[in-house]
Formats: sequence, structure tokens, C-alpha cells
Amino acid sequence: MDAISVLNAKQTLLQLLGRAGVYSGDAEELIGLVEAGALALAREEAGSVGRSAPGDKGELYEAGWLDGGQAVTDVLGDLAERALRNAVTSDPSAPAAEARPPVRRMQVERAKVAVVPLYLSFSTESELDPEVSEQVLTAVLGTMSARERAAYPGRLAEFAASHRAHLERLYGEYGPGGTIAIHGRYSLMHSPTSVAVLERLATAPAPLWEEWDAAELPPAWLEGLITAWGSPG
Repeated sequence: MDAISVLNAKQTLLQLLGRAGVYSGDAEELIGLVEAGALALAREEAGSVGRSAPGDKGELYEAGWLDGGQAVTDVLGDLAERALRNAVTSDPSAPAAEARPPVRRMQVERAKVAVVPLYLSFSTESELDPEVSEQVLTAVLGTMSARERAAYPGRLAEFAASHRAHLERLYGEYGPGGTIAIHGRYSLMHSPTSVAVLERLATAPAPLWEEWDAAELPPAWLEGLITAWGSPG
């Protein structure tokens, strides 16, 4: 595809999202993240292909192949970094990418899309899910920079994979149908947002408490998750 056709596809998508009620800044960020991700994945693919030269054409050919492959991956990496930087700092008046800017609705929606399937891999839907998903996820995302929010779904997946056995036990005991009777301090275990909160408690507890207090969310919920997470299996 040529540059004009790519731009046409992007503008069409922006218009369609606008008609669906998506704020233009949110739509631009989503498209920018897809662009940055496509470049990053292309860099990985090019890097895997360029690790060895095809056939047996001598040392000079192999050296040239490897140098060329490295040059391509370096350029793709630079382009991916630029695209990510543009996506998370699209507003020139916005704080730096490493600061903790106000949480945007689109970022909360991305977090919802990430946490629900992870939660359902450990538990089931619960009628006792507190109706505070947006407030909880806003507090969670408030602990991160714009760049960290962009990569948060991947971080969540890594957290869930690294602690799968622990999380399975946790939701088996405290989640829907668990052996622990439902109690106010453990009620967040009935919400998909609990996966995100547990990841933050393990990674950035102090900023999470700060954002939690600012949002006036029940301290007992955090205390309950800390108790459950640290209890012996």
C-alpha cells in the first residue's frame, strides 16, 4: 500500500470511530498504539529472520547479511519507538510520557478488555461484583505513566502467567464459589478488576494506596487482597 492509501484508511477509521462516539484523541491514541505495535512486531520478525544467512555462500556474504539484518531491525525499532512516543504524547500540551497524566476513558476501556478474560481464566462471573470497575481501574492506571499504560495489558498477562498457581488458589478460596464466606474485605475478589489491583499491589503498592485514597475507595478492599495474597496455601 502507498502512503496515500494508508492515510485514507486511517482517516476513514477515525471518522467511523467518531460517529460511534469515540473522542478523536482516544481514537488517535488507539490507532497510534496499533501502528507502534505493528512496527515492534515487524522488528521482532525481521530480527528472527536475519539471525542466519540463507544457504552457504561464504563468510563475507553471511557477514553482510547479518549487518543488513541488524540495520533493518534498528530502523524498525526507531520507528516503533517514535510511533509509541507520538501515540502516548499526541497532545503537545500533555505531560511527558514518563509522568502520570490524568487517566482517560479509553485507557480504562483498554484495561477492562485486558482484565476480564484473565479473571475468567481463574474464576467465574459473580453477581456480587462491586459496581466500581471504572473507579478501581482509574486508581490502578493512575499509578502509571502514559507509556506504562500503553503496555499494561501485556504486563497483566505476564503477571497472571507468572503467578497462575497462586491466583488459582486465591480465586478458588475467595472468589465466586470459594470456600471463604463472602465478606466486605474480600468482595473485590468477585470483580475482574481484582487481577489489576493484585498486580499493582505486587508492583507499586505505595502509588496504589495514594490513588486509592484519592478515589475514596474502601481501604478494606486493599487490606483484604493483601491478606488473601499473603495467606498460606
